[in-house]
Amino acid sequence: MRILLATSYRSVVGGVETYLQSLIPALLRRGHEVAMLYKHRASGEAELVDSQGEIPAWHWLELLSRQSGLREIADWKPDVVYSHCPDSFELERFLLENYRCILHAHNYWGTCATGQKCQTFPHTRACSREFGLACLALHYPRRCGGLNPLTALKMFQASRRRKSRLAEYRRILVSSTHMHREYELHDIEPEDLRLVAYPLTDATLEKAPYQPKQLGGALLFAGRLTRLKGVEHLIRAVPEAAQRLGRTLTLTIMGDGPERSRLETLARQAGVAATFLGWLGGDQKWAVMREANLLVVPSLWPEPFALVGIEAGCLSVPAAGYALGGIPDWLVPGRSGELAPGDPPTVSGLAGAIVAALSDPDHYERLCLGAWECGRQYTMNKHLNQLDTVFEEAAGETLYHEIAVP
Repeated sequence: MRILLATSYRSVVGGVETYLQSLIPALLRRGHEVAMLYKHRASGEAELVDSQGEIPAWHWLELLSRQSGLREIADWKPDVVYSHCPDSFELERFLLENYRCILHAHNYWGTCATGQKCQTFPHTRACSREFGLACLALHYPRRCGGLNPLTALKMFQASRRRKSRLAEYRRILVSSTHMHREYELHDIEPEDLRLVAYPLTDATLEKAPYQPKQLGGALLFAGRLTRLKGVEHLIRAVPEAAQRLGRTLTLTIMGDGPERSRLETLARQAGVAATFLGWLGGDQKWAVMREANLLVVPSLWPEPFALVGIEAGCLSVPAAGYALGGIPDWLVPGRSGELAPGDPPTVSGLAGAIVAALSDPDHYERLCLGAWECGRQYTMNKHLNQLDTVFEEAAGETLYHEIAVP
């Protein structure tokens, strides 16, 4: 089957691109033909999404600049387009009008103007509202995004356009039961909506053996340091959890972002033994993760999935976090970690989840084993089996009309 991947970036800039980078060689090994259409050129010496496989790759704006450039896509004859929220309305319209398109909704595409599905006033809490005009009215009083009314209007209009096109996709894929409910709320037909969870993007994790761990107090956060990632809650929760456990807890923060300087200051003021490592990748990342006793995922917004949890699980590291978004799909209380209430998320609630995970050696050992068993279920092979079913269904459906390109 010929599969055209449509995405925004050719450079690896985030989780979507990391997923595609691991997916491309896996699709090729299954005998598929793969090509890529992207909006933004690769930047500098950044790693490329298609670095692991020799595939045709077209830059959208470059195609438009050439006479009959779009004919190159038509001549390649894709059976399906697997779309990953490319940030171009013109690109999206062209693909929807001419090909059988499948959308992987990695975020709140067409269901939230800010993409965060989260209100921040009077306190931070997840939003369960259906996207509509009321969202525009509440944008300022609930502090959903910035305070600039023109920016709010532009974001609202963009999301409304995206929502209007959702029904044109042959299938919409989501990564968690939470996201499935989100798109059900927005009137996507049940037969067109599929839950296809993310796979592990490093094959070595699938083969990692279970390694029993001694109960200790090494906490780990891994991710971008932004306000809604909740690291401030985590830092404030550490002293309370340590007092309740009656022993010292240490915190390793693996990641970077605009909040780093403020969080370093907060940790010093709170007397928390915190080490900020910045971004690490590959073997360095896994080495740090293996040394942790507990991964903490303190996100204050409803993460669509949070892949880091199953990565840690494969290394026998359980997790604690708020019961928000897609996290409860893999963080099962008493089995792979412990959950804190998420409505609203509180520092004391997070401290309680940490204490529950680390208070008893036998319970902790069960969590380590459960996290490992849970994490290794998210294999690339299982993911591809689900994708193949969706691709075959969509490829078997007729086009709406003949391809209309210059």
